[in-house]
Amino acid sequence: MTRSFDSLSEREVLALAISLEEEDARIYDDLAAALQKDYPQVADEFRRLRADEDQHRHRLLDLYRERFGDHVPLLRRHDVRGFVRRDPVWPDSPLTPEEARRRAEVMEVETRRFYEAAAARATDARTRQLLGDLAEEERKHARAAEALPTTPAEDHAAARRRLFVLQVIQPGLAGLMDGSVSTLAPLFAAAFATQSSWNAFLVGLAATIGAGISMGFAEALSDDGSLTGRGRPLTRGLVCGLMTAAGGLGHTLPYLIPDVKVATWVAVAVVILELVLIAWIRHRYMDTSWGRSLVQVVVGGILVFLTGVLIGSS
Repeated sequence: MTRSFDSLSEREVLALAISLEEEDARIYDDLAAALQKDYPQVADEFRRLRADEDQHRHRLLDLYRERFGDHVPLLRRHDVRGFVRRDPVWPDSPLTPEEARRRAEVMEVETRRFYEAAAARATDARTRQLLGDLAEEERKHARAAEALPTTPAEDHAAARRRLFVLQVIQPGLAGLMDGSVSTLAPLFAAAFATQSSWNAFLVGLAATIGAGISMGFAEALSDDGSLTGRGRPLTRGLVCGLMTAAGGLGHTLPYLIPDVKVATWVAVAVVILELVLIAWIRHRYMDTSWGRSLVQVVVGGILVFLTGVLIGSS
């Protein structure tokens, strides 16, 4: 079970910080190894960042032992709500300095936000000072990552794109996928069971509105954006909820056609378009290959569609 950041004690915050620094150091080591062959100078920069992260971890460990003893509980980033997922650095996958720089910049910004939020809550003077110092050092790391070779225009465009993906694309895509897929089963089950376009429309509309409200609240309550930079919860919730409703309405509206068979074929065509659109968004903004996106999205859609047909025909 995950915990909210605000519920953590100072002992738990320090244990989490130690884990974060260890993970960041290993990621920097992996980035350096991936860049070593083609970009040895850039690889050296990441090794220096790794050494700094090791020093941060040792300072945190020293303070933790002084205050709480030798046992450090295992608390990781995925145990606390509000952290962005960090993908592994695959050793045999090609990596450019720009891709590594983007990863490092996101890591440092998130870690700085964590230290700033933790320092603001700390009651112990030494803990507050150390966390504040580390927040400033992470800010310097972010500047160092930005200083790796790119043009100012590329930096600005990349920053805007990252914010757009975090604050709009990710919640919108989650909503569109849920609305397009989860509402298929009740809609087609109602169509096959009742053989009535109007009844199917009502069921689809209810499922769509319910899914939109549910996904909107779930996204808004997932985190407050203070650690991740994902933007205001209300905005993310609205984007997610509206896209969920849009995904469900797309294949629900055809059932306003009185002929249930014609309505079903039109709805199936709309579903195909929705799944292709989802695959394109994942390919365009989430760096997922076309083939992988299509397979994952289409297979999920087909399974849900067949579930609705089987239930409705039984």
